[in-house]
Amino acid sequence: MNELELKYGCNPNQKPARVYMENGQELPITVVNGRPGYINLLDALNSWQLVKELKEAIGVPCAASFKHVSPAGVAIGTPLTDVERQMYFVKKSPEELTPLANAYIKARGSDRMSSYGDFCAMSEVVDAVTADLIRIEVSDGIIAPGYTDEAIAILKKKKKGNYCVLQIDPDYVPDPIEKKQVYGITFEQGRNNAKITADLFKDIVSVNKEIPDHIMNDLILSMITLKYTQSNSVCYVKNGQAIGIGAGQQSRIHCTRLAGDKADKWYLRQAPQVLNLKFRKGLHRADRDNAIDVYLSKDWADVNGDDNWMNTFEERPEVFTEEAQRAWLNGNTDVVLGSDAFFPFGDNVERAHRSGVKYIGEAGGSIRDDNVIETADKYNMVLAFTNLRLFHH
Repeated sequence: MNELELKYGCNPNQKPARVYMENGQELPITVVNGRPGYINLLDALNSWQLVKELKEAIGVPCAASFKHVSPAGVAIGTPLTDVERQMYFVKKSPEELTPLANAYIKARGSDRMSSYGDFCAMSEVVDAVTADLIRIEVSDGIIAPGYTDEAIAILKKKKKGNYCVLQIDPDYVPDPIEKKQVYGITFEQGRNNAKITADLFKDIVSVNKEIPDHIMNDLILSMITLKYTQSNSVCYVKNGQAIGIGAGQQSRIHCTRLAGDKADKWYLRQAPQVLNLKFRKGLHRADRDNAIDVYLSKDWADVNGDDNWMNTFEERPEVFTEEAQRAWLNGNTDVVLGSDAFFPFGDNVERAHRSGVKYIGEAGGSIRDDNVIETADKYNMVLAFTNLRLFHH
């Protein structure tokens, strides 16, 4: 099959819609279940490229959660800590979880509110354990190189049998030239085949030049994530997991702030005040996520006296003050930050420091590089210039 008809394009009024291969080749994707939409396929193909490249670079099973053609979360399949099991509401035992399941839990857990209704990608054949975790989440679809029979049976029951399950040929190689149309005009360019390896971070311009091996993996993860994130974009990473992604902002400092706020929220969810929240029995997972988000925000002062809102909890939570939150955030260290282009000012580094960043990879080439380097040195950060821009549109 070299053509697939879609319900509609980006919006219901945009008909007809289809995807097809211009050269007469077979489509590299097979619809195993459901019916993908236009945006589903954009998310699927971008997310698949990300996990495929990340697996090749690091050699560990990985997963991604995409919304509107940018990742909400990306992670590799290292074991969960006890705190991560609690903050991600994991009920399965550590012995039950496969590396792919661990990757999915962390990718989905990085920014649970943004991942609501996502399209997810897996670098490996999906097993029953991972499928069972996907089953309980609000998700639109999945793409992977294959599925076990048990996994397919589980996923086919999701969304009343309409869950979108795509299988992609892992050996498919696209043409080196890619095209797209805007306003009836055809754009053509060479595909972005830049390889993200440790060599990309050799140009260390800071006084501190020590990059441990596990940090190098995080730097690689940040850049591969940015390669498939709508620009401008920055990505905070810790322990093999993207913990804050800022995508599609016109100003780089806004990217850094947005992603930093997400990274802060991720770390605050590990605080005892949040882990010890006692939710009303039967509360849906998404409702718990929304409640945590409000609990950690300035809106909490407005709803703290609202009895209807308090019905979310079995017990009224203690107030998690701004001062207490800041004290907890000061414990977040050794965070990696990647940027898809240069930092024009040192204010990005200042904001990154507030979220525990110690290692930065960015393109370099700003007329104020000296200010950016000076700011990094002020906090004893490691700053590497990649000399590679990774804009993605």
